[in-house]
This record gives sequence, C-alpha cells and structure tokens, in this order.
Amino acid sequence: MKTIQRSKMSTINQSEFILSNNKIFNVMGERDANKRKIILGNSTFINELNEIKYNWAYELYHTMAFTNFWVPEEISMLDDKKMFNELTEYEKRAYKLVLSFLIVLDSYQVNMLKEFARKITAPEIIMALTAQEFQEALHSKSYQYILESVVPTKDIDKVYNLWREDQVLLERNAVIAELYNNFIDNPTLENFVKALIGNYLLESLYFYSGFTFFYNLGAQSKMINTMQQIKYINRDELTHVTLFKNLINELRKEYKDLFTPELTKWIVEYTKFAAEKEIEWAHYITKEQITGLNNYVLRKYIEYIANLRLTYLGFEPIYEVGENPLKHLEKLATISNSKTDFFQSKPQNYQGRNTLKW
Repeated sequence: MKTIQRSKMSTINQSEFILSNNKIFNVMGERDANKRKIILGNSTFINELNEIKYNWAYELYHTMAFTNFWVPEEISMLDDKKMFNELTEYEKRAYKLVLSFLIVLDSYQVNMLKEFARKITAPEIIMALTAQEFQEALHSKSYQYILESVVPTKDIDKVYNLWREDQVLLERNAVIAELYNNFIDNPTLENFVKALIGNYLLESLYFYSGFTFFYNLGAQSKMINTMQQIKYINRDELTHVTLFKNLINELRKEYKDLFTPELTKWIVEYTKFAAEKEIEWAHYITKEQITGLNNYVLRKYIEYIANLRLTYLGFEPIYEVGENPLKHLEKLATISNSKTDFFQSKPQNYQGRNTLKW
C-alpha cells in the first residue's frame, strides 16, 4: 500500500491509500487556521488557540472538559443496593447484562479515540477527542462504582466476565469491534470513514437499549440512583454524538470525492444492520419480561432512533415509524433544566458540577 501525502487530495482509490500517523511536531506545518483540514492537513500540531477553524469542536471540548465534569461517588447508591434485592430475576439479569455491555462500549472508546486522534490534523478536534476519552474513562469508573455499590460481591466479577460466557453478548461485542479493528489493521481512507460511522452509531444507537432499560426502571421508582448515574453518562454521550456528527458532515464537505456512491450506500446499509443488531440485543436482554418494554415497543423505538441518526447525516429515513414510542421516558433523562437525551442535535443549557441536583 501507498501512504497518501498530506496535501490537496484528488480523486484517489480509497482502498489503496492509507492514513499515516501524525507527527508530534511538524516544523514545516501551516499556522494559518483557515488552511486546517480534518485529515491530510499540514498542521504543526501545536495547540495555537488564538485562531480556531472548527469552533464547534473547541466549544465541545470546553463543554466536555469543564462544564460537564461530575464525580460518580457523589451519588449515594445505598437505596439501590436495598432495591436490587427486590427486583425480579429478569430485571436483575437485564441489569447485569446491560452494565456488562456498557463497560465494553466505553472500553472500546477509550482505546479507539486515540486512533482517531493520530490521524486527524486539526488541533482543536484532537483536543475534543481527548476530552471525550477522559469522559469515557469516567464512565468506566461509574460502572465500577455502580457494581461495587449495588451488585452482590460474589457477582461482580461475573458481570465483568459475562462477555466471555454469554455467547450473544460476545457476538454483539465482536460486531461492534469489527469496524475499529479493520481500521487499525488497515487504515485506508475508506476504513477511516467506516470507523467514524461505527463510532457515531456506537454513541448514538448502541447505548439505547441499555439507557432505556434504566430509565424504564426509574419510571417505576426502581434503582433511582443508578438512573441518576446514567443521566450524567447520557448527557456526556450527547456531546460525543454531536462531535462525530459534525466531524462526519464536515469531512463530507472537505472531501466530497471520499464519499463515493458505494460508500454512502454502505453508510445507510450499515445503519440498518446496526439497528437490527440493537433490536436483537434489546429483545435478548428484556426477554419480553420487563414491564413497559415489550419487543414491539423496543423495535419501534430503535427504528425511530436509527432514522434520526441518518437524518443528522443528511440521509433519508429507512424505517416507517411515527413518533417516539417511549416519549414518556424523555422527562426522566434530564438534570435540572438541561436536556440529556440524544434527541437534540447540539448540547444546550448544561450546568457545572457544583450546581447539579438530585
């Protein structure tokens, strides 16, 4: 394979050329912010923030790094520890499966965001990815805190090991990791875009069955403090979705030739594939035994979310579905007056950690 030069990109074979890692310091780099590119740019890789090209990235960096900071241990889990014993066996099973899956997802992100940052050539976007990486690690800490505070000690290690023992969960994890591993093994331009789409769908679709399960419990006055932890994680994920939505849309503007008819067709088809896998997973974790979350409702909800994700990228919806069938849970996904669901295209009204109430 050949390595593409960091210069003006002409029509190229996306499967032939690969993206090289950034230098730490590029002496011959361009300081003019207006000449920055998401990829293939000629950056110095010095964070000169007196001029910014991608303002949305810098604003998201500031929101993730400072405005949305929170500490899992500030939420007491004592009530949930007592409540856990009162859950049905199906609710306990789903609780453990969802946490196990979320642990895997955020572990992927901590590692994969580094890979994206090594290829992106705009300093302000790299800073935003770094802030997101910190948040993903914080989410992992939150899941640890939930497990150690709520789940019986004898079951904690089993939850961490579920991905080895549960074949459905193992397959689910493997499907998600495939795009990431393909890019790491073969960092072509095409695989880069596919990995971006995989990240976007992980953040904006794959979390949904899990988050919905916890909000549904909260609607029944169960595991309220676990839901509170999820609210903060959910709020963080909104900024991550926005970051990658903007990144993909900006990349489409800068490098139109990169998004061939074949690749754009793949994006739509993969979104449908991802949605169907999420539906299968949702049905598996609930087993039609969780009050308020039957198979039909879960399918329509995930189809609804998949349609939204496509429209955010400028594509037409692929499912025939009306309004959000779980709209009644939206009000639970709030912290004070700030929206924490994924139905907003940009963050709004976030509050600092010292003013958050529960």
